[in-house]
Amino acid sequence: MAHTPRPWNADDVRRDTSWIIYLNPEEIEGFRVALAHAQQVGKALLEMEQRDFPLPECSRLALERAIGTTQGRWGMCLVKGFPTAEWSEEDMRLAYWGMSLYMGVARTQNRASEIINDVRDAGGSYKVKGGRGYNTNAGLDFHQDSCDVVALLCRRVAKEGGTSKVVSSLTLRKKVEELRPDLLPVLQDNNWFHSFQGAQDPSQPPFYRCPIFGEQQGFLCARTNRKNTIAAQRDFPEIPRLSKEQTEVLELMDSIMPADEFCYSMELEEGDMQLLNSFVTLHSRTPFMDYEDPDRKRHLMRLWMSIPTSQPLPSTWAEYWGDVRAGAVRGGYRGGFITPTFLAYEQRQSAAMKMNFTPWKPLVNQEDMTRVLASC
Repeated sequence: MAHTPRPWNADDVRRDTSWIIYLNPEEIEGFRVALAHAQQVGKALLEMEQRDFPLPECSRLALERAIGTTQGRWGMCLVKGFPTAEWSEEDMRLAYWGMSLYMGVARTQNRASEIINDVRDAGGSYKVKGGRGYNTNAGLDFHQDSCDVVALLCRRVAKEGGTSKVVSSLTLRKKVEELRPDLLPVLQDNNWFHSFQGAQDPSQPPFYRCPIFGEQQGFLCARTNRKNTIAAQRDFPEIPRLSKEQTEVLELMDSIMPADEFCYSMELEEGDMQLLNSFVTLHSRTPFMDYEDPDRKRHLMRLWMSIPTSQPLPSTWAEYWGDVRAGAVRGGYRGGFITPTFLAYEQRQSAAMKMNFTPWKPLVNQEDMTRVLASC
């Protein structure tokens, strides 16, 4: 497998399945043993260290291989065989967090500053002010999550629907350049405003700037979520209106991403963990219908992680991502409930993973954004 991601089409992914990892019995047993130990230790998640979830080398290397795969050819990995059928919801949360201690530094994901999100229909609404997709049964726009790698561990599948869809953002960029080369510079401009959907730190403005496409030291990257771009237009009249060219390129990308030629669909099964490199893939899902039995309803757990082998990012991405150095702790939605315990975890875990770490502070506060808008 190549060491850096490259553009791909759906047929490429079907032909070369080296991105799928099947856990063997020894590796699976390692996760069982580590979970039993963690249950005996009884620490809160944010207080845990690797020694509290002691994985044998084979299981640890399986996780390292999975993270490494996301940084290679396809920008994604599917790991099959986690014994989730044996685990209660509480067991799986503990095991999943224990795994994360070997993969990277977890990022907070919402206004409640949660470190693991439950992806299930909790009656939420998607395309509304403050709406997020993870707590609804809606089909989702193609997007990237706010982390180096997003991981989904499947506990229960839907009665119908919920198909995962992935497309290469490198292929998307290539296709835009082929069809409308005049629009590529539009995507690279730093005049795109996106809504935080209420999940920002209280010191930050409710929206941020970030180009759709970027490049740093030969590494291409993408950052798009049309729902949040449109939400910024809807909710914040003070930001510039989308230009004709910006609207055109959003429509063009929306016509490319779902095409069968580019979009790879997969049905996640119980015990599957899907990992996606957020800078080189976009993902979505189809709407789903649940079973009536509460314990059979579709349920995945989501981690957002910074990882040691992440790529560098352009300086124009710092306003949102924070630290743009390769292998740095960055990203996530801070929310309003960051605790001293989380801050201690963040520093301890970044040291354990030997990652670049600078304590978080907003690079653009509300006063700064007022000056930005005045100059637009």
